[in-house]
Amino acid sequence: MQPPRIAIIDGNTLQAMGLKSIFSDLVPMAEVCTYISFEEMEQDGTSDFYHFFVSVNCILERIDFFRANLHKTIVLTTQQSVSPLLDNFRTLNIQQPENMLIHTILKMFAAGHKHMKNIPTDLPPFNKVGGGVRPSSEPISQREAEVLALVAQGLINKEIADRLNISLTTVVTHRKNITEKLQIKSVSALTIYAVTHGLVSIDDI
Repeated sequence: MQPPRIAIIDGNTLQAMGLKSIFSDLVPMAEVCTYISFEEMEQDGTSDFYHFFVSVNCILERIDFFRANLHKTIVLTTQQSVSPLLDNFRTLNIQQPENMLIHTILKMFAAGHKHMKNIPTDLPPFNKVGGGVRPSSEPISQREAEVLALVAQGLINKEIADRLNISLTTVVTHRKNITEKLQIKSVSALTIYAVTHGLVSIDDI
């Protein structure tokens, strides 16, 4: 089975690479392709993508194509209001703070993919057990799972220590172990892991 393909079409290379990093964490088996223009995507020889994330200028230049792919297309905006021509399109404000951007993207994928059930992952699954959450197998411990859930909710180390009634040094050690075991360094990627593995709900981040 061919992996899902996602196209990001945006003349701002830094924005496109940032989104690519997020999508690669969220859907690690997906092929995420970035283009600076619609023409570059055409030259690549395919438009068979699961989703198109497209800048406003690009979408207005090829409005007929994207209207024909309305259910696949998300418009990348830098402000709340967009052209009336784009009223029927889903939009993603890429100027919002990173934690809010992650939250928005996770909700968007959950709504479009049956609450993430169709988003596969090559990381170990987690199971809810007895009112709490613990990994169904290694690599991380129950306590590390609790720490990770609080990291995903935006708590700093001191707040995590207070919440779990443990020392600040212990929190730092747990975070180091989590990073080493999962091989995930960024908070945004850890947040995606925590949500997609049931450690925390999207609404709590």
